[in-house]
Amino acid sequence: MKAYTYILKCSNGSYYVGSTKDLNRRIEQHQSGEGANHTKKYLPVELIYFEEYTRIDHAFYREKQIQKWSRKKKEALISGETNLLSDLAKKVFVK
Repeated sequence: MKAYTYILKCSNGSYYVGSTKDLNRRIEQHQSGEGANHTKKYLPVELIYFEEYTRIDHAFYREKQIQKWSRKKKEALISGETNLLSDLAKKVFVK
């Protein structure tokens, strides 16, 4: 069985990270307002990234990991610039 971690771009420019066993069905749910509260408020949404797994618990773990990331780190993942992920994880922002 396949499972997926995915990132949606909402109409307000925010990112939504989720996981599912049926990617097409889940995207349809988000688009019709039956998804998460966040995506419901910012329709339409666009699928901009996904990863495939053999187990849903692995996809869920990855979802929770990505949700903690900064916007810049998510954008590096989305654009395929995986070489930047380590540096973005270590960067400390000082106010």
